[in-house]
Amino acid sequence: MKEFVEYIVKNLVDHPEKVRINEIGGTHTLIIELGVEKSDIGKIIGKKGKTINAIRTLLMSVASRNGIRVNLEILEDSAPTA
Repeated sequence: MKEFVEYIVKNLVDHPEKVRINEIGGTHTLIIELGVEKSDIGKIIGKKGKTINAIRTLLMSVASRNGIRVNLEILEDSAPTA
């Protein structure tokens, strides 16, 4: 699943070298955390969230074949507070 998301996302963004993906696995649920360059977040989300919803739909389809649930989360880097 991680490789699947990585392939899709790296082909959408301007800075594919800065794509970070982390899988957190449970017994029947898989959480995929996605981090990208701040300037690329809009490309991943898309207009009205259409791109991220399409990626999530594809993930759910692949996951249901394997009998698991998957949740894709986009991580925002928080700026350090002074």
